[in-house]
Amino acid sequence: MTAKTWVAAVISACLMIAPALAATPSARVLTVPGFADFLAVDGKSVWATNVGRVERWSVHGKQAAVAMAHPCGAMTIAYGSLWVADCKALTLNRIDPKTATITAVIATGIANPKGELNVAAGAGAIWVASDAAGVIARIDPATNGVTASIPVNPDSFYLAFGEGALWAVSGTGRSLQRINPATNTVTATVALGREPGFLAVGEGAVWVQEQGDGTVARIDPAGATVTGRVKVDETLKYGDIDTGGGKVWLRTTAGQTFVVIDARTLAITARVGAAAGSGALRYTRAGVWTSAHDAHTLSWWKSPKSIGR
Repeated sequence: MTAKTWVAAVISACLMIAPALAATPSARVLTVPGFADFLAVDGKSVWATNVGRVERWSVHGKQAAVAMAHPCGAMTIAYGSLWVADCKALTLNRIDPKTATITAVIATGIANPKGELNVAAGAGAIWVASDAAGVIARIDPATNGVTASIPVNPDSFYLAFGEGALWAVSGTGRSLQRINPATNTVTATVALGREPGFLAVGEGAVWVQEQGDGTVARIDPAGATVTGRVKVDETLKYGDIDTGGGKVWLRTTAGQTFVVIDARTLAITARVGAAAGSGALRYTRAGVWTSAHDAHTLSWWKSPKSIGR
């Protein structure tokens, strides 16, 4: 074997045994005038709250807009409708996504008019924090009426549904509460770190941003106990969180656009994009949507399976 042949063989062998490196993710960036913030995925498009309106966007541009006084908080799509809180009117608005029209305005009250809150769906109902004293309103989508008012810890603004329960986080109470939808009662309370906020349920756990500590807490839904924590940054103010594909997707406000966490090992497997101020994030199998209201953009990150492998 000549020296040239030997070198070629060594290079070939190295290429075969070296692990493949995932390509650096890139985004399709859309300019969105105003203040694009909270997101809800609707098939191949996404709804975003904005100043005085909610808008529907795809990678090809804006598809529709619906005027509202002050749309706020994380929205949900369920029972054939988009459900959006209005922090000025203190109502829950129901929107038909096909016609982009408001079909019902429900006087629920809104617990946090500053806008940091979630509308959640599950167990045949829509759920929204309706009073800062500690009340969650349960809405029947068949009648658009409030059917229950559930007492919880004060300032329980952040809601998510999953694993057969409604979950509510109180930032000032530093707590996560599990609510049984069959009885509309709290069945467990979990102590959390400083300034807990947005949460997601998926990958077999409840995941909560502990914003003041810069951590994400993993909670076992059956035992209602913290089973692990991930230190992400000094703080997490304010960002967003979602789950899917075996991962936790965390919109951050310092250092990067979002972070990817392995749901099983709790390892941070990727820090993606440049810092882009505050905004939201929603995962789909085809791609991840992020908003950056300070930069007036929406971004589409395709092929999430390859991000943070």
